[in-house]
Amino acid sequence: MSDQPVLTELDDDGVLLVSWNRPRKKNAFNDPQWDGFRDALNQARENDAVSVVVVTGAGDDFSAGVDLSSFMSAEDRDDGQPNGYFGCMDALFAFDKPLIAAAKGAGVGIGATFLFACDIVYVGESVRLRLPFVNLGLVPEAASSYLLPQLIGSQRAAELFFTAEWINAERAVEVGIAARAFPDDQLLDKALEKAREIAQWPVSALRATKRTLMLAHRAGIEAARKVEDEGMTQLAGSPANVEAIQAFLEKRKPDFKKLR
Repeated sequence: MSDQPVLTELDDDGVLLVSWNRPRKKNAFNDPQWDGFRDALNQARENDAVSVVVVTGAGDDFSAGVDLSSFMSAEDRDDGQPNGYFGCMDALFAFDKPLIAAAKGAGVGIGATFLFACDIVYVGESVRLRLPFVNLGLVPEAASSYLLPQLIGSQRAAELFFTAEWINAERAVEVGIAARAFPDDQLLDKALEKAREIAQWPVSALRATKRTLMLAHRAGIEAARKVEDEGMTQLAGSPANVEAIQAFLEKRKPDFKKLR
């Protein structure tokens, strides 16, 4: 398999398969993967041959989240556009064609919050999602503080954010994070099948329909991204965040009581 962090494959029906490709790292995001995914989304948006995008993870997992060695990079490209996480989020929320996720195995952090920005989510029976923010002394990301309550309701979203509990396939479908669950070995085929069903229609109508679906949410997404980024900047490196990371590295339970 290629060592490129993001792979793309366009079929004759106009369905672009985008695969996060760091299986040895459970597809955790580093800067090349952030930038590769940003470029894949931007190119798909501009390519008239692409009608629908399906995103999956190579190997057994969707994504284990952020590779800590490249957390929240904010450097700019040569053309002045943001790199890393921020550039990828700009591309994600500018994407105006149907976006489908096919997730199995671990979906942690961005591996879960990305799903809330998708139009349709299918999960494999092995999927295990988690929103690991409060347990790391941090705040949510990727406008998930707005998108998840919109998707499943404020009370259910609060429970998942505040507990940082694991979410299996059954629970993901029950609360509305996923549309359907399939056996892992059928997941990608089922997602591509649905994508081709969608791709048969005029891409102009698909784009216009997505814009109408998203119009009411633009301001909420922008506001959430701003307050999340401010909160992440404030809390990253805080005593609670340091204790959480040290506990993870030392394979012990964090002790936040000593910080009260």
